[in-house]
Amino acid sequence: MGKVKKVRNLRLEHEQEKNKILSEALQTLATEHHELEQSLVKGSPPKSILSDDEFYDAVSDSDSEHSMSGYETVASRSLEEECQSLSNKNSSSMSEENKHGVGDSTFNGIKKHRTSLPSPMFSRNDFSIWSILRKCIGMELSKITMPVIFNEPLSFLQRLTEYMEHTYLIHKASSCSSTMDRMQCVAAFAVSAVASQWERTGKPFNPLLGETYELVRDDLGFRLISEQVSHHPPVSAFYAEGLSNDFIFHGSIYPKLKFWGKSVEAEPKGIITLELLKHNEAYTWTNPTCCVHNIIVGKLWIEQYGSVEITNHKTGEKCVLSFKPCGLFGKELHKVEGYIQDKSKKKLCALYGKWTECLYSVDPATFDAYKKNDKKNAEEKKNAKQTGSTEEPDEMPLPDSESVHVIPGSNLLWKIAPRPSNSVQMYNFTSFAMSLNELDEEMENIIPVTDCRLRPDIRAMENGEIDLASEEKKRLEEKQRAARKNRSKSEEDWKTRWFLQGPNPYNGSQDWLCSGKYWDRNYSNLPDIY
Repeated sequence: MGKVKKVRNLRLEHEQEKNKILSEALQTLATEHHELEQSLVKGSPPKSILSDDEFYDAVSDSDSEHSMSGYETVASRSLEEECQSLSNKNSSSMSEENKHGVGDSTFNGIKKHRTSLPSPMFSRNDFSIWSILRKCIGMELSKITMPVIFNEPLSFLQRLTEYMEHTYLIHKASSCSSTMDRMQCVAAFAVSAVASQWERTGKPFNPLLGETYELVRDDLGFRLISEQVSHHPPVSAFYAEGLSNDFIFHGSIYPKLKFWGKSVEAEPKGIITLELLKHNEAYTWTNPTCCVHNIIVGKLWIEQYGSVEITNHKTGEKCVLSFKPCGLFGKELHKVEGYIQDKSKKKLCALYGKWTECLYSVDPATFDAYKKNDKKNAEEKKNAKQTGSTEEPDEMPLPDSESVHVIPGSNLLWKIAPRPSNSVQMYNFTSFAMSLNELDEEMENIIPVTDCRLRPDIRAMENGEIDLASEEKKRLEEKQRAARKNRSKSEEDWKTRWFLQGPNPYNGSQDWLCSGKYWDRNYSNLPDIY
């Protein structure tokens, strides 16, 4: 036995040494790659988001008995200690009014929502994501526990709710008489749903199994319920409906994460369904892939890429949108374009724009002619550079300088609203995101005990109490781990409360469907997850 143990220890030492060498080599390679890029491209990539979720990181950190419980204590505590002085510095300069961002609760009968968070975010400039990831080489990416300094004070269930920021596009689609006009509005809604990710450098907190979130917005005309329905694999389900019974919007998201060395890619598995009840129409689609670059060295920046196919299951019409990858010099960064086609694949309309900014529609023949001429000009410019021009390649476009060339005859479908003036200090939140975690006494008496507004770690971070947020996050993870052990011992299966697994009624794929019982407000026998 002693000999076997000695051999095992030698193998372990060998693997640890190999791991160290690979880690250092990867960091060196990434640094050299970054320097090479900078020699080709003037400036730096735009500051953007570390949104695992869309970065879609709805994964529980305690999914494994070996999911870095020891490492979390060391890494989190050391970072939080360094943040303590920042907490006092960031909070002291805020006036009481700006601190809470809440004045009178109603205006002309419409409830007003807060315009800022209780405390500004901490600077992450002194912290490196690579310092965390380098110690996790060989681990499943979804098991990596990140210190709270890299979070934003929202749960992933609340982040999903940001799909509803531009609900007016659904109401507009419902009011249109033409199927093509309705498809244009639905396509604009699908693009606008990912716009809030721009420059969001923090990741949402991972929902606990059984966690819920509700949102009722009379001013926007909808109500929504979401639930973390599965732990392994991690699945978040949501269901929204129009208050005037004009639409139903539902889906389930299962993030598939991949680590590519310098970047992390999130492929959002799961079907999204929109039903326009007045027209008896249903549309389904999936979100584009999201990729966060420069996680080792350089400034973080994000891109969305891949094909999004929106299908009208009643008419057979489809809208196929291409979210363009950035390319070497950033020419295609944030661009999205595509066509609406009838069931025989005849082009009815062209769409173009940027998912960070706007979406236009135009006649497909006009768009094709513009694209052909644009391609010709690009080739001539390229040839001119190759035959003697010493001009350096264009730098990757910064968000502030982004613009879309409007083709004559185009129709504006959607344009993003400016973010509030204090957005940079508030995790780059939109006005809509700023209100998602607000909690008043009336609401607290209505929502179930599983609502993520009641999560102590998120509330502590929102209030600028980083040490407390870290301690509560760790406590909740340990509590979830203990609950799973108890269920395993008793051979008890977890039962969802508000969603049931079943086939999507329109394309047959596996989905989570709302039971329809949440708004009865029967919240007895709910799990104690906080």
